[in-house]
Amino acid sequence: MKQPLHEKIRADFEARILAGTLAPGDRLPTEQELMQAHGCSRMTVNKALSALQSAGLVERRKKAGSFVARPRVHSMVLDIPDLAVQIGERGQRHSYRLTGRQLRGPVAGRDEEAALANGAQLLELDGIHCADDRPLAVEHRLIATRAVPAIVDGDFDSISPGTWLLQHVPWTEAENRISAVGATREEATLLGIAPGAPCLCVERHTWRGGDPITYVRQIFLADAYDMVARFGPAGGSGN
Repeated sequence: MKQPLHEKIRADFEARILAGTLAPGDRLPTEQELMQAHGCSRMTVNKALSALQSAGLVERRKKAGSFVARPRVHSMVLDIPDLAVQIGERGQRHSYRLTGRQLRGPVAGRDEEAALANGAQLLELDGIHCADDRPLAVEHRLIATRAVPAIVDGDFDSISPGTWLLQHVPWTEAENRISAVGATREEATLLGIAPGAPCLCVERHTWRGGDPITYVRQIFLADAYDMVARFGPAGGSGN
């Protein structure tokens, strides 16, 4: 299905803002300039700019124009890691094996799944991450096809879903939850450990503006992975 022009304009500016090509405070072209550049109506341009404003990426000022928004005072302590890169940085070889894949609707009664689906289907992916061919983590992931329609045809034989998303889908907000859990029988079998053995569980929700992108639950071998965040007082001048 052909992408609407207003969505194409929005996606182009979003990618440039998130990549840093357009810096906070930079002015975007005027509506008239955008209309001429894309051969479209003012309504189309307004839709694109309104979507960028709703996502918190752009500030629109009367008579002044549209500007890249400056970062908010609060920010995430933890970034979204790419396991393939992290494992490579440890001098090991990363591999991912898909163990389950289905396109489905949200399960009745699961409000979080319904919110993620947002009226469309979910792509459910299960797999296992390995380091030097040894199991490291079991992954369960749900992806909103409304936000990421191209994911339906994604090939995960040579790349993990997380890496694919980081390469193709800009994100603006994420929520991490880290806890200690005991491995279920199925997880234990895949990881080669005893059922109930202690593991590190990382759950993450990711959004682009107000649109949910993905939910992922990763179960790591307890002694094989850690997460580190370094930060200082907000607004302080650390050394």
